[in-house]
Amino acid sequence: MKIEKEIIKKIDQGEVTTAKDLEKIKKIFAKKYKTSFLSNVHLLQFYHKMGGSKEQTVSLLRTRPVRSLSGVVNISVLTKPFPCPGKCIYCPDEKASPKSYLKDEPAAMRAWMSNYHPAKQTTKRIEALEKTGHPTEKIELRIVGGTWSFYPKKYRRWFVKNCFDACNKKKSKTLKESQRKNEKAKHRIVCLSIETRPDFITKEEIKEMRALGVTMVELGVQSVDNNVLSFIKRGHTTESTIRATKLLKDAGFKICYQVMLNLPKSTPQKDIKTFKELFQNSDYQPDFLKIYPCLVIANTELFSLFKKGKYTPFSEKQLVKIIAKIKKDIIPYYVRIQRLFRDIPAKHIFAGCKVSNLREVVAKVAEKEKWRCRCIRCREVKESYNPSEKVYLFRENYLASKGNEIFLSLENKDRSKLFALLRLRKPEKTPFLSLKNSAIIREIKTYGLHLPVKGQNKSSPQHKGMGKKLVKIAEKITREEFKKKRVAVISGVGVRDYWKNLGYQLRGSYMVKDL
Repeated sequence: MKIEKEIIKKIDQGEVTTAKDLEKIKKIFAKKYKTSFLSNVHLLQFYHKMGGSKEQTVSLLRTRPVRSLSGVVNISVLTKPFPCPGKCIYCPDEKASPKSYLKDEPAAMRAWMSNYHPAKQTTKRIEALEKTGHPTEKIELRIVGGTWSFYPKKYRRWFVKNCFDACNKKKSKTLKESQRKNEKAKHRIVCLSIETRPDFITKEEIKEMRALGVTMVELGVQSVDNNVLSFIKRGHTTESTIRATKLLKDAGFKICYQVMLNLPKSTPQKDIKTFKELFQNSDYQPDFLKIYPCLVIANTELFSLFKKGKYTPFSEKQLVKIIAKIKKDIIPYYVRIQRLFRDIPAKHIFAGCKVSNLREVVAKVAEKEKWRCRCIRCREVKESYNPSEKVYLFRENYLASKGNEIFLSLENKDRSKLFALLRLRKPEKTPFLSLKNSAIIREIKTYGLHLPVKGQNKSSPQHKGMGKKLVKIAEKITREEFKKKRVAVISGVGVRDYWKNLGYQLRGSYMVKDL
């Protein structure tokens, strides 16, 4: 106990300010007291027990601080193993996991240990994040596993309600009641995303997703080449993707495309062409991307093709070159590249890329060649916020799915630090009565260190009024440029209180304000 007190005292007094300082002081004390090297988690738990609450101390002891530097924390929960309508040749199919997931992937392992129960998964993840020093007031909940839209409706409602109940720390009789409680709960779900296939998106499915509180949809697009889609037995065409994208955007959803590199029948040139098509063709224009290299996994049809010499994956060098080209020349300012590699353990990969830190490898290429990726994730301010740095408003206009999109952002002068953003859409037509004659705010977000709902911190741009400024600008554009009479927001359930304070009211499943 003496060693913990001495280390904490040095942090509290400002003698230890960096992770490097902390590691050094822990080594010195371990040697001095002839004890084991203390972990950050142990020190943080000790600090909380003694009633400590200084943000600088908590921040320094926080494990993997990047987890809460995008303004929220992400929690992934998996659905139970269930049949999938797809027959994709690359997809693993373990009985103990949902289709396309392997049991020993980190998220899948956590789900299996909780018997795939949504409330248990959510609770355990919140506890693990808090234990490692992360605030958990604003949660982006991601439901993954198989094709969400193929699961029975009753199961989906039960699953989502249990996630809300876990965040509320209280069971409710109905999903609606649980959602109402979450508006003021300690752990608020500010974004709820599901993953599904483009060919399952219909008006009825969208209506159901809104009733659940879904605000973001991950579409398994994989390719925009119909020949490639046919060969890999994807079961849908590019036309399905185009139709699904329009239906979702006109309802206000944020859209993430999952796209695969080095699929059979593709080439490096075709892959680059695919990404050019995504942002040159207004029928696509996703807001987020997950770019995954195709991997050869045992007991798949692709594994058989590989053994027969009928498929050869790209080399690591080729993949790095393709991703660097995409990041350098193709990705617009309004897109966030979420991931570049699936969490598949290397032992399962018989052929294909085994470099799980592709993002860092490509970042080193960019540094060496002196260029910078424009994607949102690479520009988020994270821990680099300086309150005295001047903030500039930027605006990007583009056509997407026959609607007008405006991307507003608050950034520093050279656009290397992104503080806040807002996505505003004027749809061609709307699927719901509550959206009639409305422009739609599809996303609003302030980055930097995740703060509690009413928290303040000089080292974070959150709660400085940036979001409110962007909303005022969006309302002005709606009224003066779009000639619309109201603004509708596809708000996460846990953010409804924020919109109520700005004069918005719940109509249907949207927060709406008459201008």
